[in-house]
Amino acid sequence: MRDYVQRNFVDKGMCADWAIHDSENDKGQRNLHIHVLLTMRPITENGEWGAKTKKVYVLDENGERVPLIDKKTGQQKVDNRNRKQWKCQTVESTDWNSQENAKMWRKNLADTINATNEQLGIAVHWEHRSFKEQGIDKEPTIHIGAVANALERKGIQTERGNINREIIKSNMILEQAKAMLELAKQEVQSIRYSKIRSTATSVKNEVIEMIAKVRERKGRLDLPIVSGKHLRKISDRTALQSADNAEKFITTRKIDSFESLAKFTADTEQKYGQLDSVHLSKGQKLSRLKELSKMYALYEPYRTTYKESQSLKGFAKMKFDREHKESLAKYPEMRERLQNLLEQGEKITPKQWKAEIQSLQSEYDSISREKSKTATELAYAEIIG
Repeated sequence: MRDYVQRNFVDKGMCADWAIHDSENDKGQRNLHIHVLLTMRPITENGEWGAKTKKVYVLDENGERVPLIDKKTGQQKVDNRNRKQWKCQTVESTDWNSQENAKMWRKNLADTINATNEQLGIAVHWEHRSFKEQGIDKEPTIHIGAVANALERKGIQTERGNINREIIKSNMILEQAKAMLELAKQEVQSIRYSKIRSTATSVKNEVIEMIAKVRERKGRLDLPIVSGKHLRKISDRTALQSADNAEKFITTRKIDSFESLAKFTADTEQKYGQLDSVHLSKGQKLSRLKELSKMYALYEPYRTTYKESQSLKGFAKMKFDREHKESLAKYPEMRERLQNLLEQGEKITPKQWKAEIQSLQSEYDSISREKSKTATELAYAEIIG
């Protein structure tokens, strides 16, 4: 945690006060977590507190400063030294309070914990993404809060607690349905496997013979002392140690010798490399499109207000601009933030982005599943080989 806090906060110039809390409730459930208090105001070179906000010029759609107009004369204002006055707006001095940073910090925390777990041999994987972002068909529970949580511990049901109980119940029904479907699939696979195995038993297979000897001696396969690159990606390796599963793996893929196992591994490694390359490329494109789409969603209300202002004239415009002063002042900044995400010559096409995201997400998820399946096959090969 010290390294995490240093990298993500202190190295950026923030002061961080952090503490690890570990407690256990009456049901034996641990609540291990960290609290981090952070400064939002920068510190200057001489050690004094810097400004939390700063003033910047408001820019029009062409990047030019917007003049400050005197309502009485309709002319640009000037100061006592006859210098022209320009519209300004107040912005935060740092990006420490941005949602983008919060997402990055959550990901870095999960990565830090997972790396530490791997070093310690703890087969637990932390995930910072929501169920929806992971493509998991499961409804998340809501935050109960300290007051409701205290009442629930005393046996007093609360409205938010009841909502969570309904969500948990719905998720259990969904999981049961999925489990029944999976059992049906396994039954079909078992029937197919029995037919393949009955044919294969009459043919000598040195890999099957090795598995049989290990089963007789230990009952299960041993994990290698140093995990291979694919095996270490599997959090629950118990299934991979099953002699029955290993035999099924070898038989269904028609591997009859260690030589053919080596060829299968080489071919599958090549397939995995291709999948990984395509997966990375589509993931990067998908992330960029999502970032563009999200930024447009933030920008669009300001754009609508700006266009409405431009369509008005006279007193109607003055009244509208006065009522929407903050939104109009924010418009140039939001447009610039969106423009900075665009590639040279790229146009703002939110509908096209949305369609591409839907198409890419489907392809990305499909490749993710195929990549996971291929990695599991290679993990089997690492154990057996």
